[in-house]
Amino acid sequence: MATWTDRAVGMGLVVFSILLFTYYSIWVIVLPFVNSDHAIHHYFLPREYSVILPVVAALVLVLFIGGFITVVLWKNKQKKKVN
Repeated sequence: MATWTDRAVGMGLVVFSILLFTYYSIWVIVLPFVNSDHAIHHYFLPREYSVILPVVAALVLVLFIGGFITVVLWKNKQKKKVN
């Protein structure tokens, strides 16, 4: 059973993900059809970042996954040397 802190962290992550998805969806799908002088544009970053940020996030994710795999393989190799 999950403790109340696990549930709170999980719910926080779900709420953050929903908010991020909604923000990005409005930014990418709705804003191109709104006049550029409308006040809603003040709440969003420039359109160039709608491509740059996901690419950077994907690169960071790939780096973390690659680093994790490297560490696991290195520790596994060290274990075999000891035995």
